[in-house]
Amino acid sequence: MVRRPRRRAHWLRRLRQTLLALAGAWAAGFVLFVIAVSTSAPPNPLPPAGGIVALTGGDDRISTALALLAEHEAPLMLISGAGRGTYLGDFTADDATAATRYAADITLGHMANTTHGNAVEAAAWVHAHHISSLLVVTADYHMPRAMTELRRTLPTITLIPVPVRPPAMHKLFTLPTLRLLASEYTKYLLVRADLRGFASHLLKLDP
Repeated sequence: MVRRPRRRAHWLRRLRQTLLALAGAWAAGFVLFVIAVSTSAPPNPLPPAGGIVALTGGDDRISTALALLAEHEAPLMLISGAGRGTYLGDFTADDATAATRYAADITLGHMANTTHGNAVEAAAWVHAHHISSLLVVTADYHMPRAMTELRRTLPTITLIPVPVRPPAMHKLFTLPTLRLLASEYTKYLLVRADLRGFASHLLKLDP
C-alpha cells in the first residue's frame, strides 16, 4: 500500500520536471525567435527573381510588393489570399498608378485563407509561369512559418525573403506584441514539426 503513493509521487515529479524542461526550451527558443524576426532584413541588393508573392493579412505587405514590382525587381506578382470577391483596386486604393500600370503583371489568388493555403496557391502560380526564383513578401514575424510552408511546396525554387516590419513590431516589449509573437512562434513550431493537422483543432494557423 505504501509503494503505490510513492510510485505516483515519482511519476508526478518526473512529469513536472519534463514540463519545466519543455517550458524552458520553449522560452529559450522564443527569445531566439524574437531576436531573429526583429533584426531580419531583405538582402541588399536583392538578387534577380522571376516573381514576387505577397501574402495578405497585414500592414504594408501589398505596398512593399508593389514597390518591388515598380522597381523591376521581378516581372510578375501574385497577391495570395486575396479572398473571393476582391479585386486589385481593393489592395491598391492608395496607389492608382500601380493599379493601372502594372495590372497586367499582377495575379490575384482567391483560394488561400491560411499560410499553408498561400504556399499551395503560390506553388501553382510559380509552376504555371515557369518561375525559378521568388521574392516572398510578408510580415517579419510571419516569415519563418511562411518560408517553412513555401519550401515544402516549392523545394526546387529559390526563395528570397523580403520581410515587412508592421507597426506592432516597433513596440516590441508590449503585451499585445509579445502575445502575437508567442502565438506565432508556437504556430511555427507546430508547422516545423508537421503537426499542422493536429494544431488546426487548437490554433487557427492563419497569416
